[in-house]
Amino acid sequence: MASATGTGKLSREEFRRQKDLDAARKAGTAPAALDKEGNAINPHIPQYIAQAPWYLDTGAPSLEHQRMPDYDRSSDKLDNWYDRGAKAGPAAKKYRKGACENCGALTHKKQDCLERPRKRGAKYTGKDIAADEVIQDVAAGYDAKRDRWNGYDPAEHKKVYEEYEAVEAMRQKLREEEIDKQTTTDLAAVRKVAKAGKEKAEGGKKDDDFGSSDEDDEDADKYAEAADAVGQKLDTKTRITVRNLRIREDTAKYLINLDPSSAYYDPKTRSMRDNPLQNVPAEEAIFAGENFLRYSGEATDVQKLQLFAWNAAAHGNDVHVTANPTEGQLLHQQYQKAKAELKDTTKVSILAKYGGEEYLQKVPKELLQGQTEEYMEFSRTGQIVKGKEKAKVKSKYAEDVYINNHTAIWGSFYDVATSQWGYACCHSTVHLSYCTGQAGIDAAKASSAQNLLASSSSAPSGSSGSTARTEAEAPSTQESSEDRRKKAEALFSKKRLGEGDLELDENKLAEAIKAERKRKGRGGEQEYEWGTGKKRKAGESHEVTEEELEAYRMNRRMTDDPMANYVDDDV
Repeated sequence: MASATGTGKLSREEFRRQKDLDAARKAGTAPAALDKEGNAINPHIPQYIAQAPWYLDTGAPSLEHQRMPDYDRSSDKLDNWYDRGAKAGPAAKKYRKGACENCGALTHKKQDCLERPRKRGAKYTGKDIAADEVIQDVAAGYDAKRDRWNGYDPAEHKKVYEEYEAVEAMRQKLREEEIDKQTTTDLAAVRKVAKAGKEKAEGGKKDDDFGSSDEDDEDADKYAEAADAVGQKLDTKTRITVRNLRIREDTAKYLINLDPSSAYYDPKTRSMRDNPLQNVPAEEAIFAGENFLRYSGEATDVQKLQLFAWNAAAHGNDVHVTANPTEGQLLHQQYQKAKAELKDTTKVSILAKYGGEEYLQKVPKELLQGQTEEYMEFSRTGQIVKGKEKAKVKSKYAEDVYINNHTAIWGSFYDVATSQWGYACCHSTVHLSYCTGQAGIDAAKASSAQNLLASSSSAPSGSSGSTARTEAEAPSTQESSEDRRKKAEALFSKKRLGEGDLELDENKLAEAIKAERKRKGRGGEQEYEWGTGKKRKAGESHEVTEEELEAYRMNRRMTDDPMANYVDDDV
């Protein structure tokens, strides 16, 4: 792995030998590779670390490319710089040939001279010849070349501090002297005197080097507050008064409502946009949220003015609210006036041409959003206890739609005798039929009575025929309802539906089992009849009895039963 492969391409055999050698070195059966200094190279070092790049490859195994090259680090010192202003010795007495024509120094030419150009150079006058500079060859390193503060003397900046401190001390002394001469305690007068003293100290002129007029006013306020008050010997510097902090008596925003689900408070920006007390009107609350302040008063007017300035600037007009607010305000007023006039003119022209002014008259807003006399009571959870409730949500399908003179929907009546659904208003079992009302109900009862009469006449009579016929022609309401109940029980009995306990004949069941086995033995459940084992003729039907059905169930093979093929060997 650590051996260099060279820049040439290896053949397949050479590559295989190289791989075998690397594997042997890792296993410890072959000696490790040695670099040019005789040090062993760890064979477990990855190839991308051990193999040198193409621009540093020497053709021999080595890890030299991973080490820091040795060079003179003395040039990397950041304080290694030229000796500013160093002179080689005393100045010459007369001009020397080849020296600077301006100052007479021998270390530079006229175009490189840093002195002020003289009217007549030292070459022609032979006077005031400058001394020769010390020429140094400083070998700066990588960091020293790119250090912007290399060679800078921090002591030079101390001169700037000393100059400003002297000016500030003189200003403060003049302010205090002028304030001590005053006999009034008016703060405005004190500031006026402080400002006058400042102008006097500066010679009545504005010095741009020490700040603008705004900064001067701030300085005046600062000195006036720092000075001793008139009539008392109190050092104002010992007062603990900070104007930028909030008053301690004020309640913090996050303490107005301690409910965690109330308005959100951002601790980073110290902002609470919503109203922390929702049940208190914003006009009466101590703090109604920053959004209320943002959209109240003249804040909306400022936003409209800013929007107008942006739109005007987008259309190429030079309007800036911050740079020239007066001009922006005047232009905005002119724009609003022109817009209103244009709107009125357009409205009048359209109404004059098409008409319809009566449709523009609306109900006053006070009446639309006014109070009502509806009484409503609410619970603690906000639900309506008494009064007008919200309308229930209806489905998209039509509800309670009555057709054909019906007063009930289809499916509201069930006829037990015929097992049919119908209308409860007329007992009609025909869908989409016309409602006949009470007459339809009477007709349905008469029809059911006739059906019972027909069924009773076909049954055998136990006594004289005239007596049975008379009883059948005039059945009572109690007998018809009893018959209906019995018929319903017969229709929906458990025996008919295949449920409940069945009483089977043992002899018939044994015969049915033999016939079922015989039918299956002949090879088909469809060709042979149940119970007989004979072939079924075309068009012939057979009613299956309970015994035959039980025999079929007993002989049916249950393929889904996991215990169907179970055989007990112990028996």
